Amino acid sequence: MIESRTRIALAVAAALLALFQCASGDEGMWLFNEPPTRVLKEQHGFELTRTWLDHVQQASVRFPNGSGSFVSQNGLIVTNQHVVSDVVQEASTADSNLLNDGFVAHSMAEERKLPRLSVRILISIENVTGRIREAVDPNADTSTQLARRNEAVAAIEKESLEKTGLQSVVVTLYGGAEHHLYRYKKYTDVRLVFMPEQQAALFGGDPDNFEFPRFDFDVAFVRAYENNQPARIEHYFRVQQSGSKEGDLVFVTGHPGQTSRDLTVAELEFLRDVHEPRTLDYINLNETLFTAWSAQSADHARRALDELMTVQNARKMHYGRYEALLTPDLFEKKREDERALVQFARSRTDLLDCADAWGSIARAQEIATRNYAQIYLLESYILNSRLCKYARWIYRTSTEKQKSNAERLPEYRDVYSAPREQILLADTNEDLGFEERKLYHYLLCLSQQLGGDHPLTRTVLGNKGPAERASELIYGSGMAKASFRKKLYAMSTAELATVSDPILDLIRAIDAPAREARRIHDEQRERLEQAHARIAKVRHAKFGSEIAPDATSTLRLSFGTVKGYRVGNQDIPAFTAIRGMFDRSAEHKSREPYDLPAKWASQKALLSDSTPFNLVSTSDMIGGSSGSPLLNARAELVGVVFDGNFQSMAAEYSYSDQQARCIAVDIRAVLHAAEKVYGARELIQELSP
Repeated sequence: MIESRTRIALAVAAALLALFQCASGDEGMWLFNEPPTRVLKEQHGFELTRTWLDHVQQASVRFPNGSGSFVSQNGLIVTNQHVVSDVVQEASTADSNLLNDGFVAHSMAEERKLPRLSVRILISIENVTGRIREAVDPNADTSTQLARRNEAVAAIEKESLEKTGLQSVVVTLYGGAEHHLYRYKKYTDVRLVFMPEQQAALFGGDPDNFEFPRFDFDVAFVRAYENNQPARIEHYFRVQQSGSKEGDLVFVTGHPGQTSRDLTVAELEFLRDVHEPRTLDYINLNETLFTAWSAQSADHARRALDELMTVQNARKMHYGRYEALLTPDLFEKKREDERALVQFARSRTDLLDCADAWGSIARAQEIATRNYAQIYLLESYILNSRLCKYARWIYRTSTEKQKSNAERLPEYRDVYSAPREQILLADTNEDLGFEERKLYHYLLCLSQQLGGDHPLTRTVLGNKGPAERASELIYGSGMAKASFRKKLYAMSTAELATVSDPILDLIRAIDAPAREARRIHDEQRERLEQAHARIAKVRHAKFGSEIAPDATSTLRLSFGTVKGYRVGNQDIPAFTAIRGMFDRSAEHKSREPYDLPAKWASQKALLSDSTPFNLVSTSDMIGGSSGSPLLNARAELVGVVFDGNFQSMAAEYSYSDQQARCIAVDIRAVLHAAEKVYGARELIQELSP
């Protein structure tokens, strides 16, 4: 791990140095209603049309933790195996291990329902910035401004939902300078069609994660249904069976989670000194304990596999981000940019009121630092247990529904009730042993962060040790049963108050301090949004309006070229080939995680060694882009994005196309392996033009 961290540190430093020495190239995850028309024309000679954008927008699919795209008129969707692995894991048993064995449906009747999974497509975007600004008095105190803003957002979302029937969400952009209304069509009946075994999808495991060359078959297909029939889809991507070649212009349409490129120095210092170190402490504790638990038996390993892989991925990603934040060049460049913007604001009378925006953010970050442990432990992680999350949802839904829609916590507004209910009320098996282990990890972390004598620690532990308390809560609660949750969810507030359940009782006990931490957090968030709105005004005055905002887990368009890169004296080609998986396995003597998947080993003679497997492009991306379609200029599918290389880790804070690359599974590998390794003839036929 030390060697890996050193390589990441060197790569991040090189990426940041490249940023300060060269132009931004293909930087930007662009809004569909503010597309990079001029940039694409000037840099790539590509004419971006509204027809092209509308088609691509409605063929792109959002998953709860990633992206995907429609690839047939019968609701077929392609994404990554790792995007759906958590819900597939829930459908697995000791006798039917879908993650280990994979899955192929040879007919629609064989497709496997995934009860907790829903997907959605973006139908329209409307800029509602003016309506929200009109509702907020800039001279009011922060709490009043926050209340008025929340009321305006709730009213807009409710009005849109009632008018269109579409899930309607107001998205904050440019740190608070703009607000856009996104309207989504949802599909709540989603079924598994095809998924390779985990060993093929994540070949090379943690050592190869964020690396290239790569040999991962990280794809999966699901199907959206409506009224128990395959959804009829107008906009979908046709497969380009010849794939792409070096130098081709390619596009990525996905839902990148979050970038921090527009953050101020004070905000980056908060991430460097507070957020990332504590996050890494939590991740490292979880990885250590999950690994130890998995080693106890094969069944434990199966049950923990998906979450352990998630934690390992998070550890590598956050170390990369932390290394970037420890790079002096990043802060020197940010301070230089900040000074220039402040001087520019002070030089113009129409921008004088914006000059203190950076100071306002610094003051808000001081308060956020003092509040961090409470918001982190009581709101962000909800006791690190799904059963505890259920209890929180039930309890807060009961209390929040007593308020008007506009006065509720944002996540309890009407627009979010259906997605929450789909997860909360689904009749699925809960792994009590693993839930106990996760809660135990959380209790250790809470004790570490706050100290054993802190009132919250004593309240949560209930005068018991972490192991005893975790067992008492998980095995003494009824939250694992869907029938129990449904019963509680239907109760009135008065009826729910009479119910005694260990987890529900704990959720009640910590609700007041959790809400207080939330109040402080939300007020500082409001101050940050107001300040960033002023900074955006300065930026637009200085640089113009054609700027891509930071990622917000909403649909974005990025572009680049299929292109290899150079590391030191080594040229890294843009493509790997199927033969590389077998060579890499032999190089490591077939030791885990380089042991060949059994199906691939047995079908080696049927595979074409030269078939392109994975490829890289300069397309800008970040976590959340996983599963995104990689498209050519004709909006045909040429690959499925699943990762970035370790040089791309600095993209959280800055972008350079010298070495940072987006990694995708080549469509030729998808078609070839699906046929030769898995015998998925029906899938191949549906994908054929």
